[in-house]
Amino acid sequence: MIRFIFTLCMIVFTAPAVAQVQFWKHEWPNTDFGKSDVPFTEILSGGPPRDGIPAIDNPQMIRVDQSKNIPNREPVMVVELDGETARAYPIRYLMWHEIANDTVGSTPIAVTFCPLCNSGIIFDRRVSGKTLTFGVSGKLRNSDMIMFDRETESWWQQFSGTGIVGVQTGRKLKKLPGWMESWGAFRARNPDGLVMAEPKSSRRYGQNPYAGYDSLDRPFLYNGEMPPHDIEPLSRVVVVKNRAWPLERLRKMNEITEKGVTISWIAGTASALDAAKIGQGKDVGSIRVINAKGQDIAHDVAFAFAFHAFHPNGKWMLGN
Repeated sequence: MIRFIFTLCMIVFTAPAVAQVQFWKHEWPNTDFGKSDVPFTEILSGGPPRDGIPAIDNPQMIRVDQSKNIPNREPVMVVELDGETARAYPIRYLMWHEIANDTVGSTPIAVTFCPLCNSGIIFDRRVSGKTLTFGVSGKLRNSDMIMFDRETESWWQQFSGTGIVGVQTGRKLKKLPGWMESWGAFRARNPDGLVMAEPKSSRRYGQNPYAGYDSLDRPFLYNGEMPPHDIEPLSRVVVVKNRAWPLERLRKMNEITEKGVTISWIAGTASALDAAKIGQGKDVGSIRVINAKGQDIAHDVAFAFAFHAFHPNGKWMLGN
């Protein structure tokens, strides 16, 4: 097993079972810990300290034809807002930074990716008329990244976009339509598109520090219930609100129309969490989700355990 996996396992056994708020206050003096709607015992250290995984602010964007180093099968997060040039944010960069704070036209966005949950979600950064800037707290809940905003130092759950600690507790970020697909597919569809340039940082971009993760029996730093219906915890599901469609079902059918949405699956996108080199990962394909009007809608392709953790009463769309 790779060194990273051993490191995480050591964290599990050496970190205190219950995080102490008084200890957190040394690192987070401006966070209001008197306001929260989750048990603090559910929050664990992921290992890195606050900003130990550095978010990217105002990423440099370059033309598609200027990017030469991304293999066609590597996944990218895609943002296509009305009237704006399509943008791609390669997972090879988000793997090491997890958040990119950007602005598309007049819309401030946060492009987020939590490797431990395979959760890639794009948020509008505006809350109650104010634009927030997000960083990586180094904390996890249900193995999912907890973000923080630099303006109030409140903590936010990435999977749901909900404020869970601090003055923003209970607030919810708006999810924007976006999806993950192969770099080759994005480039073919958007020859005049933009792509995030490689950050000026000493990271092993293109390498997967979680090699073999999506083939494990259990997720890291997760003590909750496993999914029902004998669904493998690290299998992928398409999440639309409180419903989850197993990716394997979609792979077999290619397209499903249920509950007011149409979900299509296309082969050709590598898993970011399989091989040591992202571009060599197994083919998990890509998903598009549209409503009855043919409009792209916000969704996520996450691991099944994460859906069950955050939607314990959610609907499993098994087709039987």
